[in-house]
Amino acid sequence: MILASASPQRRAILEQLGIAFEVVVPDVEELVAGPPHELAIENAYRKAAAVAQAHPDARVLGVDTIVAVYSQIYGKPADRDGAAATLAALAGRSHKVISGVCVIEDGRHRTAAATTSVRFRALDQRLLDWYLDSEEWRGRAGGYAIQGRGAALVTAIEGDYLNVVGLPVVTLLELAGDLLPPV
Repeated sequence: MILASASPQRRAILEQLGIAFEVVVPDVEELVAGPPHELAIENAYRKAAAVAQAHPDARVLGVDTIVAVYSQIYGKPADRDGAAATLAALAGRSHKVISGVCVIEDGRHRTAAATTSVRFRALDQRLLDWYLDSEEWRGRAGGYAIQGRGAALVTAIEGDYLNVVGLPVVTLLELAGDLLPPV
């Protein structure tokens, strides 16, 4: 299998499961506007399709994760000010983490999406600065990493924790159940 992603979190999850894969980072422009659920699936498809075009005999996995409050999407902040604004917008409320998953194999594609609800605690300036100073927000949808210091920002989640990290395993296995050995 080929993982069409530069995400170290996605690599770590696949390694944790014992799934053999290689990484090919796609060169695609991600869409940034539209209905969050549709956007996540379309971006996952674009990533997988770009890699599958160059590797037609491989099984290719594309994933895209989006953070949204209703239709407002919070992508990867460009800088510290953007991260501060994103985290302030998420503070004290719930948001959705939506991951689109696309598997392309034998010229056919299958897609699905997973949604996890995450609730943030209120963030005072001390906590916000502590998190921003870590620079963990860089390259992260919604400006945080729940598996790191970002855990201190979260009061509750409902749904797949690994979806928030970056790869919804249950959804992946629904699309490609043969990735794991039979039991």
